Amino acid sequence: MPFPPFQPHGRGGPRIQEIPLRLILPNLLTVLAICAGLTGVRMAFEGRVEAAVVLVLVAAFIDGIDGRIARLLKATSRFGAQMDSLADIVNFGVAPALVLYAFILDRAGSPGWIAALLFTIAAGLRLARFNVMDEDTERPAWQGEYFVGIPAPAGAVVVLLPVYLVFIGVVEVERWLAFAATGYTLLIAFLLVSRLPVYSGKAFKVQRDKVMPLMLGVVLFLLMLFNYTWQTLALGAVAYMLFLPLSALAYTRREKAETAKAAEPAETGPATE
Repeated sequence: MPFPPFQPHGRGGPRIQEIPLRLILPNLLTVLAICAGLTGVRMAFEGRVEAAVVLVLVAAFIDGIDGRIARLLKATSRFGAQMDSLADIVNFGVAPALVLYAFILDRAGSPGWIAALLFTIAAGLRLARFNVMDEDTERPAWQGEYFVGIPAPAGAVVVLLPVYLVFIGVVEVERWLAFAATGYTLLIAFLLVSRLPVYSGKAFKVQRDKVMPLMLGVVLFLLMLFNYTWQTLALGAVAYMLFLPLSALAYTRREKAETAKAAEPAETGPATE
């Protein structure tokens, strides 16, 4: 056979003679996401920047949902987990950095390239830390509601804010913008590897009387995204950056409350003779 047989579970797992399509679909999505991200890089260097950014965002979106699709289909595997980790660094680190560099950062010279490299490295470190912390069983359950540092998918979308602003005509691609974008890229790289607590929304629950307004809000956001793509992405990136201090404040309050709650049994315990 020209290729080795596909073993989704890796060594030591059950050997499957006929692979169900549901086991292949998540891995296929991961490969397509890599293709989209790298094609976006090519288009950026060819001058087709809008198509490049769209492909990078599509790659980040697909790469962000392939794991969830695998869990829904009960198609998780060791092979898929390794493949997804390798794809993350391409779609959340390499592709956004190179697109940003080809369009803006190259005008800043070596500082722009350094910023692009540091962003890519920071995304890789952030992903590695996420994989390690995901296996930590001693972490308090309530802390699982917060990311440590901004997640890599959000970093990939937010770091392209200077590109969105150029597309909607707020600024033009000039040398001063290149240096400003360099500083902004370094800021996002720092936030990726920082200890900043960012609310993940995993435990977010909606009251029954607010379900319909929430659904209408999601539909409105999607309509705005399709009709005013760059304006919506720019406002979303700015709103996300403004959300970060509020998330840190909420984490501090929650930490104090959990600490006080844990200390209550010791204070109200039975008196000793």
